[in-house]
Amino acid sequence: MNGFVLGGVSSGVGKTVATLSIVQALEDAEYAVQPAKAGPDFIDPSHHEAIAGRSSRTLDLWLCGEDGIRRNYRRGEGDICVVEGVMGLYDGDGSSTAMVAEALELPVVLVVDAKAGMESVAATALGFKEYADSIGRDIEVAGVVAQRAHGGRHERGIRDALPDGLEYFGRIPPNDDLEIPDRHLGLEMGEEAALPRDALREAAESLEAERLADVATEPPVPSSDEPVQFAETVDATVAVASDSTFCFRYPATIERFRERAAVVTFSPVAGDPVPDCDGVYLPGGYPELHAAELESSDALGELGRLASEGLPVLGECGGLMTMSQSLTTAEGDTHEMAGILPADVTMHDRYQALDHVELEASEGTLTADAGETIRGHEFHYSSAEVDGDARFAFETVRGDGIDGDHDGLTEYDSLGTYVHVHAESGAFDRFLEAISR
Repeated sequence: MNGFVLGGVSSGVGKTVATLSIVQALEDAEYAVQPAKAGPDFIDPSHHEAIAGRSSRTLDLWLCGEDGIRRNYRRGEGDICVVEGVMGLYDGDGSSTAMVAEALELPVVLVVDAKAGMESVAATALGFKEYADSIGRDIEVAGVVAQRAHGGRHERGIRDALPDGLEYFGRIPPNDDLEIPDRHLGLEMGEEAALPRDALREAAESLEAERLADVATEPPVPSSDEPVQFAETVDATVAVASDSTFCFRYPATIERFRERAAVVTFSPVAGDPVPDCDGVYLPGGYPELHAAELESSDALGELGRLASEGLPVLGECGGLMTMSQSLTTAEGDTHEMAGILPADVTMHDRYQALDHVELEASEGTLTADAGETIRGHEFHYSSAEVDGDARFAFETVRGDGIDGDHDGLTEYDSLGTYVHVHAESGAFDRFLEAISR
């Protein structure tokens, strides 16, 4: 499957809107589009899926490694893969958009804000193209998409100013309907605030779909088809929380669960009983937005009881928050949670952690053996005040974790972390092995 990467000149330049407009343009030209995201993100991919009708693939070198992102890419389906970048093209030491484009050997289409510029758009693009050579990166900046550009003289000025070797792939016209509402963790989810099709189709008419399709190339194959050493199926059933609270999960994680075990889903917010299972996975999401419903749900009390009886529960970020004793919202309202972990969680107005993370297991736990390291990422607005006798499973090699030095609260046979990990880390395979014993 051929593809290209959409890289921004900075954060906030409109990469997501450009991505969705390009997906629409390619779909209108009768290409089947596989969306992807360079970097650890759950929100942008939800918008990709709302428009493309396919789950977006996660391509992050820190989380997955070079072979891992190539494997994840090849799991996609379609004629063309459109990879939305993260931040600015060269920003990020763990896995920048440029690093992902280089590892996949995909060309870069640069998204440039043209609201107040014409020739300056060309100068910016040329600078981004030549900067790759100056830092020794093997990256092809193929051309530009002009974000917030008008037609007529404005468009002609941008097109005519581009030097040889930089192609003009079209523009995204200014349109208030092409604005996605945001909240504290970023944009609202795609199922909540999908962009209107009419506005996307109008933007798509200003894009060069065939030129974009022609510039796409195919990445090299991975050296191995297997992500980790685990491959055999296990005799286990995993219950995955799935609703508007628990919505931060990578497709590759659920795919890995289904490849090796049986999977059932339930909705704690709706009060679904915990299914008959060997282990529970609580993904991240927005428990702070549904704290009252969670508190009144019988599912949380049942989950706490089952965990105390030895049922393994694995929670990531929002899952950790739900497993705690209490959750206090930014408005100051305190709600009882499942009471599995000895911690009280409080929401804040500013984010408390944002980074790629590396953890080293100080003892054997659900996702790692003692001494092993796993990589992930963290982004949260909450903090956890832990009891004095709390036990941590991990020391933080990189990142903040729960208290700056540790992550992974463990109680009974359960584990809650602030870090999100990808299936390529092997953490979910270890979880399956643990609950099948």
